[in-house]
Amino acid sequence: MAHAQRHSGRGSTARSVEEHAAEVAELLEPLLTRPSETIRLDEALGRILSYDVSAPVDLPLFRNSQMDGFAVDAASLTAVPVTLPIVATVPAGPAEPAPHVPGTAVRIMTGAVLPDGADAVVPVEDTETVDDKVTIRRSRAVGDYVRERGSDVRTGTLLLSAGTELGPRHLGVLAAVGLASVAVRTRPRVAVITTGAELVEPGAVVRPGQIYDSNGPTLAASLRAAGAEVAIVDRSSDEPDAFRAALRRAVARTELVVTSGGVSMGDYEVVKDVLLELGARFGPVAMQPGGPQGLALVDEMPILTFPGNPVSTLVSFEVFLRPLLRRAAGLPPVPHAESVLDHAVTSVPGKRQFLRGRRTGSGVEVVAGPGSHLVAALAWADVLIDVPAAVTSLAAGDRVKVWPLQ
Repeated sequence: MAHAQRHSGRGSTARSVEEHAAEVAELLEPLLTRPSETIRLDEALGRILSYDVSAPVDLPLFRNSQMDGFAVDAASLTAVPVTLPIVATVPAGPAEPAPHVPGTAVRIMTGAVLPDGADAVVPVEDTETVDDKVTIRRSRAVGDYVRERGSDVRTGTLLLSAGTELGPRHLGVLAAVGLASVAVRTRPRVAVITTGAELVEPGAVVRPGQIYDSNGPTLAASLRAAGAEVAIVDRSSDEPDAFRAALRRAVARTELVVTSGGVSMGDYEVVKDVLLELGARFGPVAMQPGGPQGLALVDEMPILTFPGNPVSTLVSFEVFLRPLLRRAAGLPPVPHAESVLDHAVTSVPGKRQFLRGRRTGSGVEVVAGPGSHLVAALAWADVLIDVPAAVTSLAAGDRVKVWPLQ
């Protein structure tokens, strides 16, 4: 594997969150401008439209009845009640009804083609039929219960703008105008590699010293929710050869590799040991949780390395990767907001804290301590509370920035 010297070095001085985020953004810049691809409509849910879409046809496609009832000419209903002969029936579906004869009625179903010359429909509830005659008790004006061709959409009308995230209602409109495919932005193809000899697949039997791998599912789901395509979810032991093999598989099939674990200062830090040989940069970031961070460019493939504690992994994703992936996917930015603390908070000096919090009726509350192993609070939290590095304490009622969680 080739390496790029611009990411070389073993960083020791803690960088700020902003400095590391800028490095990550520079590394991922080539991923942000996405080409388009044309896919089937039934695959397009949640995808981002590449171009404006205009109606290729009129809607409705033809004049048709809005109600079950009788197609008539309104001039025949000037004096009601009136009894007219029923000369034909037009069901919904393929049909070419004969032209309407004034003074007659045609039984017609909702959506059926309106005979030429008929200019109103009388709903069935306003009529009484006996044999082949219908008595109409209420007059109707020209156009009543008639859907004119193009009354909904005219050919050339802008239906959807580029950048629209396609939901069920959008797909329904595209299908209604006869489009079977649509051009959407391609999604970044990402690989996830979790590391650690202690990790086992959820559902497996754990032995002493083993834990379930939660980072793989968490990262994969987070990536998909941010608009990425997850091509590989792999797991590696702490053996360098095993990690190198996983890395080769990932580099061959994706545009970005995200790892968790193996980046701290101790022994058996397999990600750091292997990637340092390839020119990676590792170093602490002045944040908690998520301090140990690294990044590399291997065979022109960007690699982001997150710490392995589950909370650290998720916070790292939220802070450094989620905003960029949403931008690459064409999704709107994450809407950061301000809120009010329900209670006092203390913070570590010199480190930017991202506390797990939960919205309340009056503001936000912290739902767990700062420990990066406290996994259950991830499910209880719906925001990260952003405490600046220079702040060591906040009082109840102080305003704080909050980052919504997925």
